[in-house]
Amino acid sequence: MKFDKYLMLSWKRVLIIACAWLLSVLLHNAIYALFYDYFRRTGVDEPVFFILATVVIPLYFIISLVYTVIRKVS
Repeated sequence: MKFDKYLMLSWKRVLIIACAWLLSVLLHNAIYALFYDYFRRTGVDEPVFFILATVVIPLYFIISLVYTVIRKVS
């Protein structure tokens, strides 16, 4: 299929997803810590790595997991 290259999970891809999630969490915390004074003054948070870690990566994992299960069962 056309999407197998991007959506089929293997143990290697699961490890890459887990590392990407961990890296996003660490980068979010590091950037927030480095620029704490700025974020405290403006009242905002660092959004890019936060959205990656909480929305994009888990959503990709869930979609890939469902796609892989459907492809293996059928």
